[in-house]
Amino acid sequence: MKLRSIVGEAVRSLSATMSTTVAATLTVLIGMFVLGVSIALGTWMLSWSDHVKHQLLVKAYFCPVDPTPNCARKATPQQIAAVRSVLVKDTQRIRSFRYISPAEALQIMRKREPGMTSGLSYNPLPAAYEVIPKKAEYNAQIKDEILHAGPAGAKPAGLDRVDDGGATSRRILKVGSIIEVVFLVGLIILLVASTLLIANTIRLSIFARRREIEVMKLVGATNWFVRGPFMIEGLLCGIGGSVAAVVLLLIGKLVVLPAILGHIKDSSDVHAMGFELIALLMVAAGLMLGAAGSGLTLRRFLRV
Repeated sequence: MKLRSIVGEAVRSLSATMSTTVAATLTVLIGMFVLGVSIALGTWMLSWSDHVKHQLLVKAYFCPVDPTPNCARKATPQQIAAVRSVLVKDTQRIRSFRYISPAEALQIMRKREPGMTSGLSYNPLPAAYEVIPKKAEYNAQIKDEILHAGPAGAKPAGLDRVDDGGATSRRILKVGSIIEVVFLVGLIILLVASTLLIANTIRLSIFARRREIEVMKLVGATNWFVRGPFMIEGLLCGIGGSVAAVVLLLIGKLVVLPAILGHIKDSSDVHAMGFELIALLMVAAGLMLGAAGSGLTLRRFLRV
């Protein structure tokens, strides 16, 4: 009976103060819509960052047929096998690796640059190992390990050079770290700002009824009896605004998103968080922010 009276009082208050109710609901709608878009965009960017990181490889090139500044003659099978033994042992940082023979390297080059390989009388390309690290951050460590795998930490015989992506690799890793930090900080700021906006909007409704709250306290009403209707008001505004935000986000997903994705090169492993999970998070956040905004704002009026 007590719960029913509190709910009834909350519904009566919402209808009596329709302007502030609409304002609070719209505030939740805007906040939750921005939150949903931020989560979708942020998780897509994190997924894209991981996709780019997974494309960073370490390539160990052996001495080719033609002499180079680091090589006097072509690498032997024994020298290539010695580097392989180093890669096999490093199971903590290396996910997988594969050997690319000179013939396979020439086939790959013919597909990429047919004009450069059309008139070759022999195969000048070297053999190589293509190493996939478990984390892109391991690239520099793997490169250093290969370059110092020879006797007394020297470069192995027959090895020409090791490529880990250089400046491009470091730039990608830096951008990926920045994306992660910006997404986390932006999400926290958005949640705090939404809570303050909702609290300030609900404050108008509570301030207009401060005399009523003072009278209820003077006649012996408990804090929770006074706080209950306002908390429920906040919950109702929160769920109303968040559900409306989910509907807007769904419309954007069905109408706007296909037009945007049509101009972006797609990849199977680049994707945002699932819409159902985002919608659930938006509704949960709307409920919590609505209740928290009401509860925090009401505290000062309960000191009678």
